[in-house]
Amino acid sequence: MDKNIARLRRAKTTRSHIRKLGVARLSVLRTGQHIYAQLFTSDGSKVLASASTVQADVMDGLKGSKNLEAAAKVGRTIAAKALAAGIDKVAFDRSGYRYHGRIKALADAAREGGLQF
Repeated sequence: MDKNIARLRRAKTTRSHIRKLGVARLSVLRTGQHIYAQLFTSDGSKVLASASTVQADVMDGLKGSKNLEAAAKVGRTIAAKALAAGIDKVAFDRSGYRYHGRIKALADAAREGGLQF
């Protein structure tokens, strides 16, 4: 089985479980160069906040966009934007990725920023 197909299968089951919970969803996308985070409404129809290493304000003071520090900064930024939008409790959608490395750094920084998973 292809790695990406297996990841998408895992993501599909996770998202169906999150949909039943009825809380906002913090979704993460990881590429070779960047990391992206988006906060969706509970039904998934609207994006409430987003942050990524593509944005210039996130990249200020960082050496690169594909390291743990960049992922942590994206986590802190998305947490601040979520709290500004009035959302403090979210479900973490890791999109089928393993919970380690950049994904874990983003999640830990978002928790430190005030989000509850």
